Amino acid sequence: MNLQTNYLGLELKNPIVPSAGPLSSEISNFKKFEDAGAAAVVMYSLFEEQIEHEALELDYHTTVTADSNAEASSYFPTDVEFKLGPEEYLEHIRKAKEAVDIPIIGSLNGKSLGGWTDYAKKIEQAGADALELNIYRLATNPELTGYDVEKEYLDIVKQVKSSINIPIAVKLSPYFSSLSWMAKLFEEAGADGLVLFNRFYQPDIDLENLEVVPNVILSTPMDMRLPLRWIGILFGKVNMDLAATSGIDNEKDVIKMIMAGAKVTQMLSSLLRNGIEHITDVLTKMIYWMEVNEYESLDQMRGSISHKNIADPSLFERANYMKALNSYK
Repeated sequence: MNLQTNYLGLELKNPIVPSAGPLSSEISNFKKFEDAGAAAVVMYSLFEEQIEHEALELDYHTTVTADSNAEASSYFPTDVEFKLGPEEYLEHIRKAKEAVDIPIIGSLNGKSLGGWTDYAKKIEQAGADALELNIYRLATNPELTGYDVEKEYLDIVKQVKSSINIPIAVKLSPYFSSLSWMAKLFEEAGADGLVLFNRFYQPDIDLENLEVVPNVILSTPMDMRLPLRWIGILFGKVNMDLAATSGIDNEKDVIKMIMAGAKVTQMLSSLLRNGIEHITDVLTKMIYWMEVNEYESLDQMRGSISHKNIADPSLFERANYMKALNSYK
């Protein structure tokens, strides 16, 4: 059975890739990923705020001295312990590369041009095989147009692409007025792949303390419907690799995404619930399903049930809305 796939120019043994998240913060987990059968791993994200914090810390500790009176005897930084998060992130990539043979994909999470380019270069130099740009741009300013927001995304991709040699994928949210158009623009900007979709942080309100609080909810299989639909629509219309993420829980979810047109499927919530060894179970059941249904490879099924290839493409579009409502009992 041939489960091989090519994603971002990387030859992968199968389509299962743990996505960015807390599991990759422990070096010991990388060997567990590899032993369970993962084809690659996306590192936890380095956030733009960490890069900004490093710059502020460095400025503070090199301008505020330990003895700043007129008779100062030294101009060394104050004796305060501070951590350089970004540098630790780069070292984490190096250690991960030493620990396993599977590809390591870096992840940058930001909101503006900021330090993207510099740290993209450093992530490449640390040994990452590819880079995932997780652009978290929440447009809250009513004076900012949709065009302005889209241009910021594209400028980030263009700058990063021009500064490094490793392939890049853009992890997108679904909140664009014309997602198909944006996909084409990302292709023109140089993106090698799209990861669909990023689930934006959704805060909650604590009624007891009357404050906004973080509330992380793990994805469920229902969340895969949105990326499934859009991967099916975009397959064959853009010359980029498509990665599916959100709600992928079992072998059937993986198979559905491949049939829609995905090159890889990223998993996190299911691994947090079931353990890293869940990857082995998914792969074993996936192989069994393919044997029973007489599939010899992923290439044979990829895109077979996409907007481009099915007899009635309207099933991916508005016409299916009426059918779905009328079919519910």
